[in-house]
Amino acid sequence: MSKKRQLRLGAIIQGPSGNMSAWRHPDAVADASINVEFVQALAKKAEQAKFDFLFVADGLYITEQSIPHFLNRFEPITLLSALSLVTKKIGLVGTLSTSYSEPFTVARQFASLDHLSGGRAGWNVVTSPLEGSAKNFSRDKHPEHDERYRIASEYLQVTKGLWDSWEKDAFVRNKESGQFFDRDKLHTLNHHGKYYSVQGPLNVGRSPQGRPIVFQAGASEQGKAFAAEAADAIYTRQETPELAREFLQDVKRQLVEKGRDADDIRVFQGTSVIIGDSVEDAEGKYQQTAQLVTVDKALEYLGRYFEHYDFSQHELDAPFPEIGDLGQNSFRSTTDEIKRNAKARGLTLRQAALEAATPRPSFLGTAQDVADGFEHWFTSGATDGFIVRGGTPTAFDDFIEQVIPILQQRGLYRTEYEGNTLRENLGLREPENQFARNQAKTQEKVTA
Repeated sequence: MSKKRQLRLGAIIQGPSGNMSAWRHPDAVADASINVEFVQALAKKAEQAKFDFLFVADGLYITEQSIPHFLNRFEPITLLSALSLVTKKIGLVGTLSTSYSEPFTVARQFASLDHLSGGRAGWNVVTSPLEGSAKNFSRDKHPEHDERYRIASEYLQVTKGLWDSWEKDAFVRNKESGQFFDRDKLHTLNHHGKYYSVQGPLNVGRSPQGRPIVFQAGASEQGKAFAAEAADAIYTRQETPELAREFLQDVKRQLVEKGRDADDIRVFQGTSVIIGDSVEDAEGKYQQTAQLVTVDKALEYLGRYFEHYDFSQHELDAPFPEIGDLGQNSFRSTTDEIKRNAKARGLTLRQAALEAATPRPSFLGTAQDVADGFEHWFTSGATDGFIVRGGTPTAFDDFIEQVIPILQQRGLYRTEYEGNTLRENLGLREPENQFARNQAKTQEKVTA
């Protein structure tokens, strides 16, 4: 009998949660984005609730108008290394850019995190949407959208090659013979491509889970193609189960076209939740958080998606302005959706800005309502799981205490972890070492 398919959950670490002004909420920890005790407590709660992983978002460019908790926050690898020492099973996924880092360094960082955590590391691969990022890395200009994905494709090829530098049992450490490693199980990359020239090998042994899990965030056509080529998981967001199912099916189709198995990837919907004693109570919690944002701050927040465009120059209560292709070289799928939604619903600039600053949670209501929503999306084939963020500073705790038990009672969600590594808990196969595989094929030909 085949094992019943299980819903998978990630927990996002993002300051006090809620919205850009949530730090002002009476229940908020105002310095949550830089408070290690707060984050450690969140990590332990998520692990106790058997979440698959913690997810740390990141960015490389700020201005005075940036979201407050973006102004002062931990670097992801540093934070996840600290969390690896206070957790045992939960995955640790961090965001790092392919546009402003080097493959050798990143391969070493995530391999080190994987060893520190016993096989729980994941890398959320981003290409950096904000054009201002170039100013912090001695660059004249930010690579255009499609070029960033071409860079990322080669980057992943190099990184995975470096992760295959050593076979799993390469380090014999025989004190009597003096042999520290088996030379036949060391592989030098010698990569020479359009964007990178990297010799290798990596100076960290093979990951306990074969390779760290690779996430891709986004929903653009280029992003989907990149994910189908190289990712193990996707962090995305669609507004309806129908759109989400269409997205998931398209990704699976592309996976097969690239010679991979349709089950080689997990798709996660990013979502926020608010739980109340009734729908009216949950709505009241949403309104309390939403009202913390002024319209000026909402315009600034909206502008961030559109390359920090100044929306204050437009009439607030006029229809959302025509701004052409602005946003195509930053958060493309997000900006396309904001413009599409505003036009379809006839939103004013004020309405669009306030909705962007405090998005209405996809799941708002009683614990039963939220559990029903999760179950519907999951069982209808719209997603493999969710990456959950609280729609108020206390909503994540409410989700753990009230919704998780319902999902477990329904047999949709685990009561114990399946394994010790993130790859095992996501139900993903351990990858072969590409060099060992090629050596075996060569040997087969020689002996045939």
